[in-house]
Amino acid sequence: MSADIVTAPAEVTSNRVPRRAGRSSRVNRTRFSTWAYIAPAFLLYGLFVIIPALHTVYISLFNWDGVTLATWAGFGNYESVFTSEALRGAIEHALVLILFFAGLPILLGLVLTAVLSRFRRPGMSLFRVIFFLPQIVPLVAVGITWRWMYNEDGAVNQILRAIGLGGITRAWLGDFNLALFAVGLIGTWALTGLCTMLFVSGAQKVEPNLYEAARLDGAGAIREFRAVTLPALRGEIAVALTVTTIAALASFDVIYVSTNGSPGNTTTVPGLLVYRLAFTDGQVGQASALAVTLTVLILIVVLIINRLVDAKDEQ
Repeated sequence: MSADIVTAPAEVTSNRVPRRAGRSSRVNRTRFSTWAYIAPAFLLYGLFVIIPALHTVYISLFNWDGVTLATWAGFGNYESVFTSEALRGAIEHALVLILFFAGLPILLGLVLTAVLSRFRRPGMSLFRVIFFLPQIVPLVAVGITWRWMYNEDGAVNQILRAIGLGGITRAWLGDFNLALFAVGLIGTWALTGLCTMLFVSGAQKVEPNLYEAARLDGAGAIREFRAVTLPALRGEIAVALTVTTIAALASFDVIYVSTNGSPGNTTTVPGLLVYRLAFTDGQVGQASALAVTLTVLILIVVLIINRLVDAKDEQ
């Protein structure tokens, strides 16, 4: 009997060891296959995103015109960035554009979603395509088109004259007080469709029973949207707010094509200032410092948005 007691653990041990070894080998193979799948994408991302970003940070520590030998500047370029009046003005303009690139598109997208989700009729897919068309058109073409529309004889002034408002017509992109708002409306037109499609897709996941229950309780269209649809769109609103805010802070192509920062510097934004410093003024180091600063600013804004959304979800 003592022999049985002694040999039993040995048998159990001999049975379990191969099992653990087999499980460990399967886990190792799974990990290897996982890394094998993501390695090509990660390699490309590192080559074309991470390494250039680190190189930009390195260049920002030098005074360099892009041709001659660079000289060490340390954090001098960053000091110039934070003490520059032009930069402060450009950041202020970018913050104003957040209202037009993020605030208005999200508000209009919610209104259009409320209409499309409540009054469903045949042909609604056509309206969705029309709303999304601005996302298909290149932003350079959008800027050129709106620059023509804002001319003194452009479509905007022609419409105003046709409805009896000829007294307020002007060269909108040449007005020192209104040029930034006119450019902002271009962003509103371009991004409203994206926000609308995000919200419509989110509204489709809401259970129809919730709408029926709200209507049985006597909820009208506004109360139904506020109580049922809007809470379900919290994630989509966070995505739309993140994308549109980044578009406002990193805007370049529309402004470069439509106004190039004019009249004066009333429509100059950080992205356009980076371009001017690097390719016009030959201050590549300072342009890199400004680009790094803009990237950090965007990351901070995105982090704040995500924190606010997470805090709302916890409530």
